[in-house]
Amino acid sequence: MKAGSVHGTLLAAVVAGVLVAPAVRAETLQDAWARAAQQDRGLAAVRSQAEAAQLDASAARAQRWPTVVVGGNYTWFDDAPAFDFSFTGLPVTPPELFGGDDFVMGSATLSVPLFTGGRISSSIAAAEARGRGAGAHLQGAEQDLKLAVAESYVDVLRARKALAVADSNVRTLEALAGDIGAMYERELVPKNELLAVQVALADARQNRLRAANGAEIAQAAYNRRLGEPLDRAADLAEQVPEPESLPPDLAALVQLAAERRTELAALGEQANAYAQLAKVERARILPQVSVSGGYNYLENQFLDDEEFAVAGVGVQWALFDGGQSRKRAAAMERNRRAAEDQRADAESLIALQVRQAWLGVEEARKRVQVSADAVEQAEENLRIARERYGAGLGTQTQLLEAETLRVQALTNRDNAVLDASLARLRLARAVGTL
Repeated sequence: MKAGSVHGTLLAAVVAGVLVAPAVRAETLQDAWARAAQQDRGLAAVRSQAEAAQLDASAARAQRWPTVVVGGNYTWFDDAPAFDFSFTGLPVTPPELFGGDDFVMGSATLSVPLFTGGRISSSIAAAEARGRGAGAHLQGAEQDLKLAVAESYVDVLRARKALAVADSNVRTLEALAGDIGAMYERELVPKNELLAVQVALADARQNRLRAANGAEIAQAAYNRRLGEPLDRAADLAEQVPEPESLPPDLAALVQLAAERRTELAALGEQANAYAQLAKVERARILPQVSVSGGYNYLENQFLDDEEFAVAGVGVQWALFDGGQSRKRAAAMERNRRAAEDQRADAESLIALQVRQAWLGVEEARKRVQVSADAVEQAEENLRIARERYGAGLGTQTQLLEAETLRVQALTNRDNAVLDASLARLRLARAVGTL
């Protein structure tokens, strides 16, 4: 085979590989949510707290199981004690208690609670309520993180669109400066008109520098939110995903938020836990009955058996504790009432949040419609101003004002579109469905 053919074949293969290679997919908001869920330390802390609460509930349930305790010791005497029969007056040599100067003792005890006055069942119920509350708090933290990531994501898109508008403004003014410069060279316009557009161009270039810096800062903040290197470059998809469909009626949204907001569930479980802890304290002054059994070993020379088993029933009843249990129970009841009051206040605050988010969605939707028309009008206004100025019918001030209006219209349109997407996500978070 000829070298040219080989090179041609390799080139064709490379070109084919490039053509069939998959395009790099832009990073979506769902991708950002997945990364943040894995990397965010605050969410990891809340997740660990939820796991700890579940383990506490498992430990509370284990109180119903038998408890087995095993113990033992080894004792050495400098001189082992012995029985003393000197008081009898008989010539009896007192034997030692142990066969030497040391002995070994061991025991194994099993105990099972029979009656605790509801102390165990109430402590289990309290721990399980805390576990459910921690789980609800975790769900709320996940939704808060998703909204925070979405805001950072939109901030990056907003900053990049602002940079694109600033670039467009610079290009337009550069073109105007070129046109007016040519007209000035032909002595068709005075120098002050050229100077005015040059000053506007310098200002636009400064705005572009600020916009570029803002885009870098927004990207760094977004990367930090995801736990990525601050200088990571990311190609973000401009389409912000829509949340799940929500009822359009405000009253239905408020009702849905009352059912779905995890803060209300967490405060409700907290109140339930305090109520159960109050029962635990009251149960402490009731009889506590348990059955126990055990095995003991005692190395000695006098007992007929060194190994023996025991069984028994134990009762403990705190007849007087100075009012400690009663006062602790009263304190838990006060905490329960406080949690219920906090829940009622949170419910009112959530209703306000839902109303604000719903109004924000309506406002953003109307702004999108208005700003879209304004961009077309501003573009046409600039075109007409340039034609009039070129024909000597318009002023340089009108031309610069038309460009300013175009930049403002583009900025308003971009902000309205992004605000509309973010407003829908905020409404979903306010309702508790994000």
